[in-house]
Amino acid sequence: MSTPEGAASPEGGRVAIVTGGSRGIGLGIAQALVARGDRVCITGRTEDTLKEAVASLGEGNAIGVAGKAHDEAHQAEAVERTMKAFGRADFLVNNAGTNPVFGPIADLDLNVARKVFETNVVSALGFAQKTWHAWQKDNGGAIVNIASVAGLAPSPFIGAYGVSKAALVNLTIQLAAEFAPGVRVNSIAPAVVKTRFAAALYEGREEEAAAGYPLKRLGVPEDIGGAAAFLLSEQAGWITGQNLVVDGGLFLGIGVA
Repeated sequence: MSTPEGAASPEGGRVAIVTGGSRGIGLGIAQALVARGDRVCITGRTEDTLKEAVASLGEGNAIGVAGKAHDEAHQAEAVERTMKAFGRADFLVNNAGTNPVFGPIADLDLNVARKVFETNVVSALGFAQKTWHAWQKDNGGAIVNIASVAGLAPSPFIGAYGVSKAALVNLTIQLAAEFAPGVRVNSIAPAVVKTRFAAALYEGREEEAAAGYPLKRLGVPEDIGGAAAFLLSEQAGWITGQNLVVDGGLFLGIGVA
């Protein structure tokens, strides 16, 4: 049974769009939201992977919309299908991202840089605009953008990705100012989370990669799922324009010697 339009619910009963939600961090967030009673629209590039993810979330809890995050037609379709299926779009999680290149940015192909920004930043703005106009402007809600600790400090080998995530954090602040008071907008900056997307950063050397973390382990999608669920809850009702670092204590190593 759907929740009446505009009705408030302390936890659960709302609807979220989670981009890049077919696996990894995105799926972890979708699982956390469904577990508390929300329904979700997840997006992803591969139809088969999306179908598997939707099935894993349980009948009636989710729909999937395949497409490329930076494609405006895909953005519009995802929002429209969410509204048609569930009648509302309270939450947006901009999780879709790409990092197609490793290495310094001094000689980076600018077309690659454009691709990174199109997917990691411009697509987030597009989804935010469309969700705002379709539901949030009149009914309220919340947005969480998945940034990265790479956007908070120099990032060897993933500089373009880090610069794009820094831009996403600033986009979060701008949207928080413009969408207030009805819509809260925050971001999460994870350190390395064990997903296929980040595999190159730890695969075959996980113990070594985790050694620098005070909590002595890398993140898992559930860590970010819990943080996102909190920011998309009434418990976070007085939090907006913030960037929550979820890093296993990694940045504790930065200080005065």
